[in-house]
Amino acid sequence: MAEKPSVLIIGGLGYIGRFLAQYIHQNGLASEVRLVDKVLPQLAWLPPEFEEACSGSKFVQADASRPQSLPRIFDRADGKQWDYVFNCGGETRYSQDDEVYKLRSLDLSLNVGREAAKRGVKCFVELSTGMVYKPDSAPSKEDDKLKPWSKIAVYKLQAEEELAKIEGLNLAIVRLAHVYGPYASQWVATALCMARVYKALESEMKWLWTKDLRTNTAHIHDVVRALWAIADWYAAGRDKWDEKAMGKVPTFNVVDKGVTTQGVMADIIGQVFGIETGFQGQLISSFAKLNLDSVVDDVNDELLGPWAELLAEAGITRPGPLTPFMEKELLKDTDLSMDGSRLEQVVGFTYEKPKITKELVEEVIESYKKMKWWP
Repeated sequence: MAEKPSVLIIGGLGYIGRFLAQYIHQNGLASEVRLVDKVLPQLAWLPPEFEEACSGSKFVQADASRPQSLPRIFDRADGKQWDYVFNCGGETRYSQDDEVYKLRSLDLSLNVGREAAKRGVKCFVELSTGMVYKPDSAPSKEDDKLKPWSKIAVYKLQAEEELAKIEGLNLAIVRLAHVYGPYASQWVATALCMARVYKALESEMKWLWTKDLRTNTAHIHDVVRALWAIADWYAAGRDKWDEKAMGKVPTFNVVDKGVTTQGVMADIIGQVFGIETGFQGQLISSFAKLNLDSVVDDVNDELLGPWAELLAEAGITRPGPLTPFMEKELLKDTDLSMDGSRLEQVVGFTYEKPKITKELVEEVIESYKKMKWWP
């Protein structure tokens, strides 16, 4: 049997990085794993089941956006090079200044990408986002029109394009839908926190735009399985990749088959919380389009106070990464709608959690309770 690959995960304590490390650890997939993050494990809200996969000798604290950190990140005691490098790093918060995304996402990707090329890494997997596509309710395939609609996506797309120019880089690009699952702290978490407040206020949770707006999803369990499958497939010779038809750089959408929309989410949340959910009429949605800043501010003003009260009542002093704070960039009237069939056809991947369900959402809330984040 050939030796198992050695693996370097940049942003290894982030949401996707830690689950990838756990998946590799639990399945004994690698000969050696190193996680690099600028945050220390003690400060990363790590649930107990990640401690073995993410701490101690496997962890190196370094900022990959700084070139002087590269030797610490890449050098190994035995002088060999890493086989697989997964770039799960980068700025994930919304509404930051351009300079922040340039430094923490674009520069970081290019630093580690150039270094991986120089060292002959067998596969470098760059994580990107489905928000790079021109919004459309029809699902976007990997070669469809690009028109990034969040700042994160603007810089992720630049990173994709610049990495593709690096001579000798064995690059694969993965574009993700909204990733959710246990301990998730972004998109789905915001909706759940908002719903918790509406339940406490005994009022209806009304969504902007329409029930048909696409908010496609992928479960973290499938996301990390897909990342590993892509790296293995790449290193094994990129079977079925047709460069003429598909382009030079293997690019894959990772999105479940559930065609998640706002309506699907509203139904699930209504069931989970036992609250009324509905949609604002055309008039309010049209007003919101023109006055998004003030609408978002009003929603946040309405929810943040009651959320703080719920936490106080529950005696929660460290609420973790959860908040009902709504980001303007996420409240746009734009479809996140993706087609994931290439991954299935070319790599032979199958989704184990093909659509978001009430049970999977309840599992997310249970994970928050376990960490004492949930009021």
